[in-house]
Amino acid sequence: MPHAPVLPHCRLMLILPPAISADDASAWVKAGDVAAVIVPLPAGPEAQAIATLRALAEVVQEAGAAFLVEDRVDLAAAIKADGVHVDSLDALARALPAVKPDGIAGAGLPTRHDAMEAGEAGADYILFGKTDGSDDIAPTVALVDWWAEVFEVPCVGVATTLAEAEALAAAGADFIALARLPAGADGAALIQSVDRHIATLEGRA
Repeated sequence: MPHAPVLPHCRLMLILPPAISADDASAWVKAGDVAAVIVPLPAGPEAQAIATLRALAEVVQEAGAAFLVEDRVDLAAAIKADGVHVDSLDALARALPAVKPDGIAGAGLPTRHDAMEAGEAGADYILFGKTDGSDDIAPTVALVDWWAEVFEVPCVGVATTLAEAEALAAAGADFIALARLPAGADGAALIQSVDRHIATLEGRA
C-alpha cells in the first residue's frame, strides 16, 4: 500500500472569543501546537476591554503562544501584545510601522490581488477565510492551495472542524486558525484532536 504524502509542518492558531476566561484561554493554547491567537476587542467600556485583553495576553504568552489583537493597532503596545491582525491594506499600512521590527503584523484579505499586495508590503502572514468562521471552506482551501504553490510568506486558513483543518493542511497551509470553538473543555478537546490528526498526516505522530 502506498504511503500518504508527508506534509510540511503545519501549526495551529486560535481565534479566541473576546469573552473567553483566562483559564480557558490558557488551556486551549496548551491543548495543541498553538503558535498564536487572534483576539478582537471585547464589547463594553474601552478601559475594561483593554484590561481584559491585557490579562488574556499575559496567560496566552505564558502558555507559549503569541498574542495578536485584532484591528486595534493603537492598543498593541498598551496590552503588551506580540502584534496585530488586520483585515485591509490600509490597516496593514498603519500596522507595519507600529509593530515592526519586533512585532507581528498579519493580514486577512479576501482577494488574490489584495493578498499579493499585503505580502509585498511586508505582512508576516496572509490569512484566508473570515475570522468568525462563516466562510465556506472550499474557496478558502483554493486560496491556500494557490498561495502555498507560489509565495513564501506563510499562509493561514480558517477552519471550524477537523475535516476543514485536514483539507487546509493538505492544501499546504502553514497555519490553521481554528474559529468558532466550543466553550470550555470541548474547545480544548477539538484543538487537541486537530493537532493530533495533523501530526498523523505529517508523519509526526
